[in-house]
Amino acid sequence: MPAALLRLDDLNTMNAAEFVDALGSVFEHSPWTAERAHGRRPFADVGALHRAMVDAVRRASRAEQLALLRAHPELAGRQAQAGTLTTHSRAEQKGAGLVDLTPAEKQRIARLNAAYRAKFGFPFIIAVRNYTRSEIFAELERRLAHDAATELAGCLAQVYEIARLRLEGMIAV
Repeated sequence: MPAALLRLDDLNTMNAAEFVDALGSVFEHSPWTAERAHGRRPFADVGALHRAMVDAVRRASRAEQLALLRAHPELAGRQAQAGTLTTHSRAEQKGAGLVDLTPAEKQRIARLNAAYRAKFGFPFIIAVRNYTRSEIFAELERRLAHDAATELAGCLAQVYEIARLRLEGMIAV
């Protein structure tokens, strides 16, 4: 995350490259969301910016939406263990206590992550800042029972919430 908060007034005057550079990380490894939202400037507030970015995802093809979901890391997965998470994801997973799992919890989440990915074709996504560690495990188990369409919609909703939280943390109000 940036050291200094971005100002909405500055974002509203940035060219496309600057805008994408500033906000391209909001949706995990998917700078196209910022690129497509850029043309909707000026934004009256952070909520308007968020809505423009979400709209870019909603208008995207199904293949682009799936690529966006697949760009997310598994919770406490390989990327977390290798230290290769994005700055946002690292802070979010750490804040949720997912870097301090017991060996049994690591085995459990690995098993659940594998089952989830096998069933749906993308990783389990949840706005971890809104949940405790035990609630995250419970949600993962509960959502494994969903059908593919329900879970696709649910993951996109979680991605939108993650983006909202990230934007609120990045932009001075």
